Amino acid sequence: MPETIPLFPLQTVLLPGTPLPLHIFEPRYRQLTVDLMTGTMPDKRFGVVALAPSHELEVTSCDQLQAVGCAALLRQAKRLEDGRFDIVSMGEKRFRLLAVDASSAPYLLGAIEWLPDTPAVIPGQRDAEDTIVSLANAARAAYRRYCQAAWEQGDWTEPADDTEVAKLAHQLAGDCLLPLEDRQRLLEETRPLHRLRLVCRMLNREAGIIGAFRAVPAPPTELRRHASKN
Repeated sequence: MPETIPLFPLQTVLLPGTPLPLHIFEPRYRQLTVDLMTGTMPDKRFGVVALAPSHELEVTSCDQLQAVGCAALLRQAKRLEDGRFDIVSMGEKRFRLLAVDASSAPYLLGAIEWLPDTPAVIPGQRDAEDTIVSLANAARAAYRRYCQAAWEQGDWTEPADDTEVAKLAHQLAGDCLLPLEDRQRLLEETRPLHRLRLVCRMLNREAGIIGAFRAVPAPPTELRRHASKN
């Protein structure tokens, strides 16, 4: 059965297992933060969904949002003197957006269904484990190549060796400045091994662009600092 969660549309894609700092200033999202903190909205969970291209200023339908979003769990909330909030949430699990309710609460509500992964198996292959290890190593190598091109040595940390295959691609992409379309494609992909192939290609491509144009983006620590101020 569909569930209902509050929605927070953004011009970014939240990936499972990655942090999202936000500065909350709009009245409706201040109210959402209060409702999450007080338990009015249970489980401190809300849905982050990327905005689709639209000429409309107000979101009132699914057509203005991406079809797949990511639930976020509120981890920290600091109320400022003027009523704004600085919060930190963590990406949890994906959902498919079925309907949008723009009138029942000050903020948007979404009817959603959870979107689990398909099993990471390779039918008919005896060396499936070797294939999984090979894909994971290739994706990690692409991540190192990207980070060495983009960041200073102390500005990035590779995911732990025991990170689950199903979680690895999202964690590798979390700190990297991929285009919104790439991040959305990773979010929507339910096949863990195909997701590893995707992130490997994306990170190798971006590392090549950075090397060719000598354009180095701001490091993740700087991005998080700015995200907490805007």
